[in-house]
This record gives sequence, structure tokens and C-alpha cells, in this order.
Amino acid sequence: MRRFTACRADGPVAGQTNQIDDILTAMPGTMIGREREAQAIGALLSSTSQPRALILEGEAGIGKTTVWNAALDMARDRGFRVLCAQASQSESVLAYASLADLLGDLDEDHLATLPAPQRTAIDQVLLRADGSEVATDRQAVGTAFLSALERAAQDTAVLIAIDDLQWVDASSLQAVAFVTRRVRGQIVILATVRNDGESDGSTALQLRTPESLTRIRLNPFDPNALHEVIRRRAGIAMPRPMITRIHEISGGNPFYGLELARAAGSGTPRAAELVLPATLSELVESRIAGLEAKVRHVLLAVACVAAPTVEVIAYAADTDAASAVRLLEVAEDRGIIEISGNAVFFTHPLLSHGVYSRASASRRRAMHRRVAEVVAEPELRARHLALSTTSADPETLAALDLAAEIAFTKGAPASAAELLELAIGLGGGTDERRIRSAGFHDAAGDPKRARAILEECVARLDPGPLRAYALTLLASVRLLNDNMFAAVELLDQAYDEAGEDLSLRVTVSVTAVLGLYNAAEAAGALAHAERAVADATRLGDPGLLGQALGMRAIMHFCWGKGVDHAELTRAVELESTAPEIPIPLRPSMHRAQLLGWSGHFDEAIEELDAIRRACVDRGHESDMMLVSVQMFIAEYWRGNLPAAEAIARDTADRARMLDGEIPRCVELTLRCALAAHAGRVDEARATGREVIEASTRCGMEGLAYGPMGMVAMIEIVSGNYQAALDIVAPAVFDNPRWPNGPELSGSLYLPEGIEALIHLGRYDEAEPLIEQLEQNGAKVDRPWTLAIAARCRGLLQAERGDVASAAESAQQAMLHHERVDMPFEKARTQVFLGQVQRRQRRRELASNTLREAIVTFDKLGAPLWAARARDELDRAEMGGRGSSVLSPSEQRVAELAGKGMTNREVAAALFISPKTVDANMVRIYRKLGIHSRAELGRHMRDAQP
Repeated sequence: MRRFTACRADGPVAGQTNQIDDILTAMPGTMIGREREAQAIGALLSSTSQPRALILEGEAGIGKTTVWNAALDMARDRGFRVLCAQASQSESVLAYASLADLLGDLDEDHLATLPAPQRTAIDQVLLRADGSEVATDRQAVGTAFLSALERAAQDTAVLIAIDDLQWVDASSLQAVAFVTRRVRGQIVILATVRNDGESDGSTALQLRTPESLTRIRLNPFDPNALHEVIRRRAGIAMPRPMITRIHEISGGNPFYGLELARAAGSGTPRAAELVLPATLSELVESRIAGLEAKVRHVLLAVACVAAPTVEVIAYAADTDAASAVRLLEVAEDRGIIEISGNAVFFTHPLLSHGVYSRASASRRRAMHRRVAEVVAEPELRARHLALSTTSADPETLAALDLAAEIAFTKGAPASAAELLELAIGLGGGTDERRIRSAGFHDAAGDPKRARAILEECVARLDPGPLRAYALTLLASVRLLNDNMFAAVELLDQAYDEAGEDLSLRVTVSVTAVLGLYNAAEAAGALAHAERAVADATRLGDPGLLGQALGMRAIMHFCWGKGVDHAELTRAVELESTAPEIPIPLRPSMHRAQLLGWSGHFDEAIEELDAIRRACVDRGHESDMMLVSVQMFIAEYWRGNLPAAEAIARDTADRARMLDGEIPRCVELTLRCALAAHAGRVDEARATGREVIEASTRCGMEGLAYGPMGMVAMIEIVSGNYQAALDIVAPAVFDNPRWPNGPELSGSLYLPEGIEALIHLGRYDEAEPLIEQLEQNGAKVDRPWTLAIAARCRGLLQAERGDVASAAESAQQAMLHHERVDMPFEKARTQVFLGQVQRRQRRRELASNTLREAIVTFDKLGAPLWAARARDELDRAEMGGRGSSVLSPSEQRVAELAGKGMTNREVAAALFISPKTVDANMVRIYRKLGIHSRAELGRHMRDAQP
């Protein structure tokens, strides 16, 4: 691998100007015909106030690396610290190869002060660990890389430069992706990527805002530019017909053009006599034609070795170092390779590929056998052993199995999967190995491949523990990426086939609880939780028992049984015996969730923040998703909207990282809540519909209840009661699987459904739902439930004309609101209380109540509800005074009637009687000089500013 030396400046470079002429002057010989690319590089290097990225993409040989190298030179001249890596195909299975190169260009003091887990991870990446068998935590690696970068950027601007991104090893690519989504400060990224129809790795460069990433496809040169490149680079001047022909053959590709020109030489044969290579291999063959067999042999060694040195090449080629150098110099004189110290590398990776592909299969196998004898890394040695044979042998299979486990423990599951695929390809395709490879594929972010392997194994295997293990893995894949119900069915089957493997049975059961809970199957989730506790008790494993008890506590809560504090405390105590429990199954996480769900938001935030800090320190990305969602819930309901918005943005980043429909549903749910709260009606409706549809597809129907409630709330405040009911009706009327309990987590849609029913005059349907809230709230003394129940009871009483009882219910709701910190819901109740007080002709009291609600809504950034409260305040303050224009009450009646609402619907919306609406309509018609609702609708539309 080619390395570059970083050049550090005395200070930051942010704000420096960067003109196109300066760039072209600094790089006259390398940027010919690349003015557009030079301008983009100038913009990148001048915009260091926030992270930005530039991707140079194009076909092989188009000149990406040339432009990349020129950009590095310019960055150094401008005082950037340059961290660079040139990936190679042969190193794509070597964990953290590219990341090690990037880290190598940082000062040691940027790494020395990192937290201990991060220093450990970096030492393992840089092969400086003490040789212990501790697994490399790939998430901690990403966190450490991020911390080191931001520390370096405090001194001077940093350029992260990666050539051939498509060949970066999976573990390094994951670390880069982790950083680009989070990095701040004066850090910019430049990468080249080949477009060949395969995955190129460029999706890893996802910055915080889409506009921060620029892509430029390097276009073919025109004949004039190609001629200038050939003249400067090859020292050959050719007539126009020859250049035209070379341009046609190469398609304007400068690499192809240069190779054709060198093959033609200074003799400039006629264009018709040029060799026309149809493929890359043939082009390379035309380049290496005439080299003696010994030279080709050492070049094959260079192509096979991941980090070729003279000594390694000499051994692989079965010669001495001096002889190897003499042979390599022949290729160097032809511009095929370069020798820097004792390191050897091809001048372009395409040449390496060509040399390798043009060698016979037997020669390649023989070379891999030699290389396997000299390489030290188990992963590379195993790969060479696999490529040196055509059939499985015990030594090779054992080496591949060991190498896969090492790669996985180092946080490189993609490399582990590839190594096992090599073993399978050699004939070592046992079911155990295939199942393990599927697990590695899934961990590496390829659930489709994992699912295909596991489904094949499940179809072939006989019932028993091995198939139960495969079913469990398959269910886990589908649980997180595909379909909850399908996953639970697989888990039920796995449990039956697990036999007396109690450990597997507990794992199956607690996983099924997660699936059934999210699928809104409360009874099934509780049954699986009870089964997990029974099996874990029989097993006597404290860690598994803690998980089972925690999951059961969650389900008891959701079932309406409140919080079993004793059982939850026991579960948390047992957690200490198994510190590596995944966050979703961790009892301390269950406790934090239950604190938030029961309205103890401050305590929940404190515990969740402690869990978050632990995750950040270890870089546990997937675990952070659940923590972030629970923190959002607590912050949102306690009215800390800035914090909730920040969490939602962070969750969106993670959803993009996980790239699955279920994470996407979660992200859209948070976005829907914020849009509804902020009055972005169209966005809330659109995202709500998307979540509801997607959650139904993936069997995660429980996730839809939140968006249902949020969108219905928008319709309620807008007076669209039928639309509100239509949204929540499936949950209110057609949901036998989930109890309408007293908890916020499972009943968010219910208050909106009740209010819509009341405003639509469907009192008999609303009554039992209110009673249910009252009974369930009293059973566990849940303030939120009791407050909402009292408000809904008051709404029903007011609609039936019992204003005095409605006022008492509203006051009772306010007492319950004082027991829980949910300012938005309290302000909603104040709006209703103000309406009732106005109807009691207690106008001053009503005005004070409504002003308090307006202050709260304005503070929370809830404009729709603030406007609703102001309308009510206008009615309270205007009283019965007459006017030659519409009074506030008349204005509101006119607005609703002008939208097509019936008198009864207007009465329900404004909490007045239908007779009052009739009287208002008479006055409105007289004052406006109109005689029909059609005229009223036109008048109201024309009167809008």
C-alpha cells in the first residue's frame, strides 16, 4: 500500500481563499482537462467551517487517482493535516487495513488521551495490543476515530483522503461511516470510487446534511486534452489522426489512452495498426507483453501479496532479494510498478488485477501456497491457503474457521463471512459453517444474504437443536429488518425444536417478547415472558433470569398491572452477573423505560443518560437507537422540545445507518410527532400515513399507535373530527390484541378517538371508553390517565349541556395534571376549562386560564393550539357586545361554516349549543348581506389575506 507523509501547518486554514487559477498553477502537469474537478477541490479545501465531502467517481483508469494525488498536494500546501489511505483489492478482507493507514497519520498525542476502551480499540487496530484475546469492539473503534479526528481538527484543518473506496475493507468502511455521520469541525473528506455496477462503498459517506456531500463523475477527455496528457506524461507527440484514433479506442479514458500511446511509441504507427484491446486484461497484456517469464512471476507475487515488500516478494517468487529487485526494476522501467524503499506497488490497481487475471490458475494457486507460508496474519494466511487449493483439506478449513472467528472478534464480520464462504466454496459447506456464515453476514449488514442462507439450511435440516439455532438466527434477522409476526412464528418453532437446551429457549422467548410487544400482541408477549422466567429459573443462569424478569416487568406494566418494583430491582441486581447483555434485554434499560412510561421523566432521563454515556464510550451504535427513542419520549412529554428535536436528528442518522424498514419507521414516528407538535400539518399527515402503512407491512402495528394519535390531534385542533376518528378507528374499535390500559405507551391514540366521537355526537360510543380510562387510571393511580379521563368526561358533560359538572371534571383533571410534568397536555385541558368558564359567564377567570395555556403553547412551539387558545380568549373577552362587523364568536362560526361544516358540527367544535349557532348564523348573514352558505364560503375565502 502506498503511504503519504502528513504535513502539519501552524494553524487552521478555514477562511482561506481558493481560486481556480491558483489550483491550476500549483498543479500544472496533473490537472490538464480537469478544470471542473479542480474547482470542486478548491471549494472543498476552502469550506472547512463544517464537514464536507467530495467523491470523485468514474470508470477504471479515468484519472481519479491522479486528481486525488493532486488534491493531496494542494491540501498540504494549504496547511492541512492529510490522513490518507489507498485501498487495494487484496487487502479488502484484512480487518481495519485502511483505518490503520488513516490513524497512522495522526500524532500520538491525539490518541494517547482517549478513554481506555477507545485506546484499547485503537491499539488493536494498529496491532499494538498485548496479544490478549479481547475482541475488538468495532463500535468503540468508530468512536475513538471520531474523537481523535476532532482533537486533531482543533489544531488545523484535516483532510481525510481515501483512494479506491470500493476496496476499503468492511470494518474500516464502517468506522469511516460512523465518523462521517457525526464529525464536526474543520474536517473535509475526499474519496475516489470506481463505478462498475457493484457496491462501491460511497454510501458510507453520509454527512449530517445532504448538501455537504458533492459527487463529481470524471468525464472522458476530449481529443485535445488527451493529447496534452500524452505529451506531458509519456513525452510523445503524435499527429492528429493518431490522437483521434486513440481517443476513439480509449473513449477518452486517459489511462487507456496513455497505455495505447506507450504501446505505439514514438514511431507513431498508422492508426489502423494499433492493437485494440477489447478488455482490461487484454490491455494489461499489451502492457506486459515482452516481459520475460521471471518478471511476470515476481509481478504475480506483487499482485498476490496485500502489503508487498522486496523480502516477501522474493520468498513468494522463490528467489533472493537482489534477484527480485533486478526483475522488479525491469517492470518499474516500463511504468508498471514503483519501488519505494523496500515497498513495492503497482502504479495503478488495474495493472495488479490484470497481471493476476492473466496468470494461469495453476500459477496463481502455486503463488498463494508460497505466500501462505510467509504471511503472519491468520486471516490473510487462511485466504491464501483457500486460494491455493481446489478442494477442502482439514488444515485449510481449520485455518479458515479460526481466521473467521478472529476477524469477527476484531469487529470485522464481513471479513469473517468471506472467509467462511471460501471454506464453503472449497467443499466445506457443513450446515454449522453455513449457519455461522449467515450470522456473520447479518452482523456485517447483509441481512438478505443471511436470510437466504438460513432459509436454505432450515429447509434442509431435520428438526432438532441445530435447526432451532438456525431458526433463531433467521427470526432475529426478520425481527429487525423484515416482519415481526413472521419472526415470532419462527421463534415458536425454534422453541419447540430446542429440546432441553434451556439457554436457547430463554433467548428465544425473550426475543419473542420484543417481537410480540411491537406487533401489539400483548397476550402472546406476556405468555412468552412467563415462559422465559420459568426456563431461566430451571437453568439457574442469573444473567438470563435477569433478562426474563425485566421483560416480564415490562409486559406486566403494559397489561395494566403497574410496576412490580421488587421484581424489577431483583432483575437489575442480576444484570451485574452478565455485563454484556444487549441493551433491549437489559433490566436497567427496562427500569429506565418504565420510569419514562409512568411519567417520572426526570428520573428516566437521568438513567437513560447514564446508559447513553456508556454506549457512547463503547461506540455501541445499534444499542443507541433504543436509548435515543426512549429519551425522545421522556423529553417530548416533559416539554423539552429542543432536546427532543436533537434526539430525533440523531435517530435519523442511526436509521440511515441501519438501513431497514423498521428503523425507518421509528425515525418517521419521531418526525411525525415533532411535525404535529409544530403545526406542520402536511408533513405530519404524510409521515403518519407512511408509518402506519409501513408498520402494517412489517407486522409492527404497535408502532403505528403513536403516529395515529399525533395525526388525529392535528385534525382535532383543526376541527376535522371525522378525519380524526377515521385515523384512530382501527386502534379504538378493531384492536382485540392489545389492552386499552392506563399507560401512555399503549393508549396515546385513545383520547383523540374519544374527543372525536364526542364532537360527532356519538356519545354512547365514547362513554365506555371514558369509563375504561377512569377505571384503569384509578387501578394503578396513574396521573396522566386520570387527567385525560377527567378531561374527556368533562367534554362529554359539556356536550350534553351539563356545564356545571363539566367544570368540576375539568378542575379534577387540572389536579391530576399537577402530579405529572406534561405541560402540553395540561395546557390542552386549560383550553377546555377556559371554554367551560366562559359558558358559565366567568369571563375574567376564563381569560386568565386561557392566557396561561397560550403562554405554555407558545413556549412549547405549538402554534395550532396557541391559535385555538387565542380564539377562545377572544370569545371570552368580547362577551356579548354588538358590532357592525362580525364579533370574534361570529367570526369563528363563520369560518367553520364557510368550510362546509354543519351547524351541529360547528356547535361541537366551539362547545356551544346548536341553537346558539343558528342565532349566530342569522346575525352573520345580516351583517355580511348574504343569503346562503355558498355565498358565505366565497366571502370567507375572499376575506383571507
